Amino acid sequence: MDSNNIRQIKQRYGIIGNAEGLNRALNIAIQVASTDLSVLIVGESGVGKEVIPRIIHDNSVRKHSKYFAINCGSIPEGTIDSELFGHAKGAFTGAVGEREGYFGAANKGTLFLDEVGELPLATQARLLRVLETGEYIRVGESEVRKTDVRIVAATNLKMQKAISEGRFREDLYYRLNTIPISLPPLRERGRDIDMLFRKFAIDISEKYSNEPVRLTEDARELLLNYKWPGNIRQLKNITEQISVISEEREITREILLQYGVTDDRAAEQGLVLVGAENNGQNVSSHSYEAERDMLFQLLSSIGKEVKELKDMVHSNVKNMSVQPSVSSQPTMMADEYSELGQQITQGGFHVHTGGNVGGSAYISSPSGIKIHNNRSEDTSFYDEAEQVVEEAPRSMKEMEKISIKQALERSRGKRKRAAVELGISERTLYRKIKEYELD
Repeated sequence: MDSNNIRQIKQRYGIIGNAEGLNRALNIAIQVASTDLSVLIVGESGVGKEVIPRIIHDNSVRKHSKYFAINCGSIPEGTIDSELFGHAKGAFTGAVGEREGYFGAANKGTLFLDEVGELPLATQARLLRVLETGEYIRVGESEVRKTDVRIVAATNLKMQKAISEGRFREDLYYRLNTIPISLPPLRERGRDIDMLFRKFAIDISEKYSNEPVRLTEDARELLLNYKWPGNIRQLKNITEQISVISEEREITREILLQYGVTDDRAAEQGLVLVGAENNGQNVSSHSYEAERDMLFQLLSSIGKEVKELKDMVHSNVKNMSVQPSVSSQPTMMADEYSELGQQITQGGFHVHTGGNVGGSAYISSPSGIKIHNNRSEDTSFYDEAEQVVEEAPRSMKEMEKISIKQALERSRGKRKRAAVELGISERTLYRKIKEYELD
């Protein structure tokens, strides 16, 4: 990258800034100027795309020929072919004479097609032919004409999206995009924002013979944190407003806020600006209400599922006449309890219980919040279930399978009735039927 050439280009065209993306775009423009390759400039609206084709033309062998800048989005669809390619006399209503068109008038020169993405599909086909063969036909004629024109195009559209939606021809895109140049949005140019503000302030002060406005440090920081959706055009507009309307020549953060400049970076971090009582400092406004609700729902779900485990223990003990100390066929309960533990721990939440679960329980989240759940009723079944899980032997799975099978036989295949008898949910029963292939 030739820094001397870039510096000269900036001085010649009044370009302000030292952002890396800006310098890269200028360097590519200088390098490609001596060729006849098509160039496509992409960037958001207001970033200054119009200066690049001027640099390319003025530094090319075509610099002594004509240069036309055409806004394709401002020309009505019904007349755009006539504007670009010309028309014969009487070609349509109102065509009282011949028109040469931009492609004929710019022969040996450069055409800048701004907002090229707004071209109608029929016009795109005509443009593609010019790029490939240098030939075009005027509206209302059959004679093929030749032209030698360098095309530089620009767009603020997402071209791949426009192609996928059928609004832009893919073959034309690749023809135009021989040399791509991307201009960065203003929010990515860092300290260039401050430099541009000072430049615009000086320009307006010279024009109206008043003192230029100056930024305080907190105001300068606010400019850097703002997203600038309108880019350089918006910055210039706000600078001119402040220069003319504000009685203060030293611009503070509070004055900028009055002109719609907001601290977007702080907003993205979950912070808000507070009033004068907090001296303009940022304070956290993050609400944990949603997270708290989620934790309460998890706690409620755990209580319900463990209640099912308790009921199933008593049901299995009763049905199979097995002593409680052996904890009848609790493999199903072990699986259920393990599944609950996975659901909680995978989400980053952890259930904590003391020796006496009926006294207190809480869930801790990644953010460190503890949600307590005090119970007045007897919930000793938590201890029961935990003990059952620890003592459940793997060999009990077969007994569990038999228990489910017998319950299904007694209920004549009615899963809902069998689930009630077993003291488990119908969803759990369905999963166990699949697991043991009892369909």
